[in-house]
Amino acid sequence: MCQDCGCSITDHQHSLHSNPQLNDTKTLSVIHKILDKNDHEAQHNRAHFEANNVMAFNLMSSPGSGKTTLLEYLPTHLMAKFAVIEGDLETSRDADRLIAKGISAYQIQTGSACHLDAFMVHQALHHIDLKPIDVCFVENVGNLVCPASYDVGTHKNIVLLSVPEGDDKIEKYPVMFRRADLVLITKMDLAEYFDFSLTECGLQLKKLNPDVTLLPISVKDPQSLNQVADWINSAIGAH
Repeated sequence: MCQDCGCSITDHQHSLHSNPQLNDTKTLSVIHKILDKNDHEAQHNRAHFEANNVMAFNLMSSPGSGKTTLLEYLPTHLMAKFAVIEGDLETSRDADRLIAKGISAYQIQTGSACHLDAFMVHQALHHIDLKPIDVCFVENVGNLVCPASYDVGTHKNIVLLSVPEGDDKIEKYPVMFRRADLVLITKMDLAEYFDFSLTECGLQLKKLNPDVTLLPISVKDPQSLNQVADWINSAIGAH
């Protein structure tokens, strides 16, 4: 259980008896209050995006899957103008990388929190000018568990899984993949060096989330990034 947020409560259909701490009524009450307050703030964030005609995407994955690298390469493929809210425990390295590429970015340093929440994103929005942009990406803290529990006020969830991580992670970390609208299998240029099955990933995803879109990509393959841009543009159009 995450000591900061109690974010192991993500699906009320799952039994709580595996964690003794979650059998305590007071603990459960506190956690649900935190989640309820977060959800209320998330709705406020969404309304703020919509008032500015901005569509927001939550990018989630484990560390090193390629979230920041994807954002660095997207401007040459995505016609929509975008800004990024970056989340990490420490440093502003990811925001600095994007700013160096001419991308508007603001860094959130969470300290010890293993995910972003709606309140953090709300504070970051005071530092992002939404008027000239069409899209805002929220790059969540690298973690395949906790970020899935918290609505930050975005409209769609994009989850990245890199080839070196292995094709078993979807079944091992199902909550995040259940909530994904788009799953990107990144670093496909390395597939020949790893025991990785794209077919197996597709089968696992179908069981968890039949409506999700799965795209294998590599930043070295411009066509694969065009497919990501097409999906984002389609989502903007539908929204």
